[in-house]
Amino acid sequence: MGFNFYWTNIATFLLIFYTDVFGISAAAAASMVFAIKIINAFTDPLIGAIADRTRTRHGKFRPYLVWVSVPLACAAVLTYTTPDLAPGGKIAWAYGSYLLLMVCYTGINIPYNALSGVLSTDPQERSTVNGLRFIFAFAGGTLVTAATPALVRWLGHGDDRLGWQLTMLTWGVLASALFALTFLNTRERIAPPPAQNNKVWQDIGDLSRNRPWVALFFLALIIMITITLRTTSAAYYFKYVVGRPELMQGFVPAYMMSAAAGAALTPFLTRHIDKKKLMMILMSITALLSLAFFFVGKEQVTLMFALQIATGLALGPKSPLAFSMYADTADYNEWRTGRRATAMTFAAATFSQKLGTAVAVAVIGWLFTRLGYVANVAQSAGSQAGIVWLMSLIPAAFALCAVAVMYFYNLDNAMLARIQADLAARKTTMETD
Repeated sequence: MGFNFYWTNIATFLLIFYTDVFGISAAAAASMVFAIKIINAFTDPLIGAIADRTRTRHGKFRPYLVWVSVPLACAAVLTYTTPDLAPGGKIAWAYGSYLLLMVCYTGINIPYNALSGVLSTDPQERSTVNGLRFIFAFAGGTLVTAATPALVRWLGHGDDRLGWQLTMLTWGVLASALFALTFLNTRERIAPPPAQNNKVWQDIGDLSRNRPWVALFFLALIIMITITLRTTSAAYYFKYVVGRPELMQGFVPAYMMSAAAGAALTPFLTRHIDKKKLMMILMSITALLSLAFFFVGKEQVTLMFALQIATGLALGPKSPLAFSMYADTADYNEWRTGRRATAMTFAAATFSQKLGTAVAVAVIGWLFTRLGYVANVAQSAGSQAGIVWLMSLIPAAFALCAVAVMYFYNLDNAMLARIQADLAARKTTMETD
């Protein structure tokens, strides 16, 4: 939940904050977000390598939840601060503050993701834990999308610049409290082999030869493009196509609440459907629902919300399912090579997610520029059509690509049972020796 106080704000409101509040052009804002995402994506493996080699009495990953929480809150406030600068100065401020925000976010999020891979060795229990995790994640996203616009108005008293600054301070304080709560109530139970002392490049090499992980890498890239296109475009869709921007306060929360319901179903679904097949089914449904959105008229608000809720139900199990599968690939890597790099496994996965977000924002910025988008004025027919494509046809195409990628994932339930049995036998042998 705490992470979504940041992530949902970034994904849903940052671009329109830059264009409509801070006064940066859509092209400049999109280029900046793309550049920072690319830079930050390459910091993920570095932070993963550092976390894997951290040694404290509290574990490898838990301490980062308290070490980085306050710097992250400060960086968020700076990112949503709007100093009165010349156009070039505004862009420089945006680059610096947003880069700081993303590095701090990575510094706490990578160890947190890795933590989910060392709580339990049981694949089904991992699905359950991650299902619960994403129920709260989607709840946090729901709260942010519903409350943020109201907080900006209330705290700013009509001054959107002050409102955004104080709103991010509020979310930062709440997130820090939740991170501390997580630190106090978790325990790391899985550790690398005692004699392991591998190099960073060896970790990366192991991942590049880990077939199921490579499949998940491209899956995360494609899914993040799909989700970011729709989430970021929604604010523009209701403001400029539907002409009712107030609907945004219910549209994204409707998705988040239905996604939370979908996440809650994950443990039940994985008991009856193999993870690979389940992911392919979910992304196929997502493609069909995104395609259907193309045919919705701007006056058909009920149908918009119905499709949004259905999309949330389809995509809700995706996140806990994917993170459970990442933990499985870490086990596969240890089984295959005798080496374990849990944080690196998750770090390289978030690398692909950030790359996917960068590609999606670049697509939006490029399309808006080509179609003549101008902030805070009535849009041309071409610009309105582009916004509709970003909500429907383009995400549908990417969702179908995700289905194709899953054909290359090769860890089924029987294989996972064999891996866990072999790893347990190895551990028993080492303890006996």
